[in-house]
Amino acid sequence: MKNNVSSPALAGAAPGASIGVRGRRPRIELARFRDLALLPALALLLAIGAFVSPSFLTKANLISILGASAALALVVLAESLIVLTGKFDLSLESTVGIAPAVGAMLVMPAASAGFGFEWPAAAGLLAIVVVGAAVGFVNGFLVVRLRLNAFIVTLAMLIVLRGMLVGATKGGTLFDMPPSFFTLATALVLGLPVSVWLAAVAFGIAAFMLRYHRLGRALYAIGGNPEAARAAGIRVERITWGVFVLGSVLASIGGLVVTGYVGAINANQGNGMIFTVFAAAVIGGISLDGGKGTMLGALSGVLLLGVVQNLLTLAQVPSFWIQAIYGAIILGSLMVARLAGGEGQD
Repeated sequence: MKNNVSSPALAGAAPGASIGVRGRRPRIELARFRDLALLPALALLLAIGAFVSPSFLTKANLISILGASAALALVVLAESLIVLTGKFDLSLESTVGIAPAVGAMLVMPAASAGFGFEWPAAAGLLAIVVVGAAVGFVNGFLVVRLRLNAFIVTLAMLIVLRGMLVGATKGGTLFDMPPSFFTLATALVLGLPVSVWLAAVAFGIAAFMLRYHRLGRALYAIGGNPEAARAAGIRVERITWGVFVLGSVLASIGGLVVTGYVGAINANQGNGMIFTVFAAAVIGGISLDGGKGTMLGALSGVLLLGVVQNLLTLAQVPSFWIQAIYGAIILGSLMVARLAGGEGQD
């Protein structure tokens, strides 16, 4: 028997959906404005960058910003989808490191710090995705089936995977990998790295699904009110579990992009990345309470941080100030969310 979602709470969760409660209309419109509000900020940063350095607006530098932001974009997309369901996954940053490392070591000979299996490159690349899916499956099992706290579970998984990466690589760096492991970051299509196109397509598909497909609307419903979503016939547990798997797969692909961009895999790959991921998601309008946010906002957050980092580098600002600036951006975005959308109010 087919169930129709008619609850105002569920209908109001998805952007563009009809609102059953008259008082919610201004808030939804303000939320849409907030997504677009980052575009003037980006334009302002571009103007400042042109003033700070004559090389900022050059084609090479702009392509560099996009290339450097591609891996972050994939991980932000992963975290955003999970957060929309009202959950967290802190272990994504460790998946960025462990997944490509396992795939590489299955391909590399023992003399090059590999496992010695010397699998074909294609099998190693497939293993990267499988490792990511396995991590997401375990996280989903612990959070969904055993009903453990997502924050604690994924924090523990972050530590476990980080330790496994350090142990497997013996704290060293992996270099001797096939060229195919670098293709996403080095190969160009229409003048842009393949990783940039991949991130753009991934965000485009996610945005379409969230806006027009029932599965995307289900994510908003689950994050907004899981009990109401369950009563409406939405398979909350199965969808949430699937999002954990998808998120880890995206993070593993993001790790492969990082590998190609750096040209190696070290024991610290992805370390500390989760803070930047949450910064991009939050300033892009993804609510940490779940059920609110759009992919346009999340992508805008990624681009904003990419431009900020490049601008600070060109301005020769010490790298240790960048994290402090990211923190200030997060606090500012939270205050904007409070004023624009009423988030956090009782």
